[in-house]
Amino acid sequence: NLKPRVLWLKTLGLDDSQVAKTIMKFPHLMGSYSLEENLKPRVQWLRSLGLDDSQVPKTIMKFPQLMGCSLEGNLKPMVQWMKSLGMDDSQVAKT
Repeated sequence: NLKPRVLWLKTLGLDDSQVAKTIMKFPHLMGSYSLEENLKPRVQWLRSLGLDDSQVPKTIMKFPQLMGCSLEGNLKPMVQWMKSLGMDDSQVAKT
């Protein structure tokens, strides 16, 4: 069922047009990933990096593929690597 995912994207701040564009960029967002087990934890992770409520939907729209990446296998190691290069949390969040 697509409706819960669309409604969830809207609660993050995306409007109908932005939801449609995001889905066109990454159609797997609508069916391949669990809302509770995959998508919501990734949004929480983005917030833990320091992104605020206006930045999270922008990030999802710009890079919807992030929602499909493994937190443990891809995203967290990448952030650790960036920090090892001397980047702070705000720099990592902007990247």
